[in-house]
Amino acid sequence: MSTRQTSHTKKEDIEFKALRALDKNPSLSQRDLSKEIGISVGAAHYCLMALIEKGFVKMHNFNTNPNKLQYAYLLTPVGFSHKLELTSRFIKRQKAEYERLRVEIRAIEAEQHG
Repeated sequence: MSTRQTSHTKKEDIEFKALRALDKNPSLSQRDLSKEIGISVGAAHYCLMALIEKGFVKMHNFNTNPNKLQYAYLLTPVGFSHKLELTSRFIKRQKAEYERLRVEIRAIEAEQHG
């Protein structure tokens, strides 16, 4: 896999994990999101802003909340569709990786026993 493909895949995986986490809990803070998906707070901020710019997530401020910095990050209908596409590609990549590892494990076991 080329460096460009690897970089694109990594960005896509982060986007997928962010959409998945926000779908489960729209009130995650950027700090919580960063912990949830294993990236820095700055990267989580950048990711969220990109998702908002693309129209996948809508940011909603709770007017009644005394903490005016708390937001909800809601997936838009386009965001849900995009999450489904990313989920499908993520599963396909994970299955391919699983199959590659399974073949490698069998080869190592054969070397060990033979």
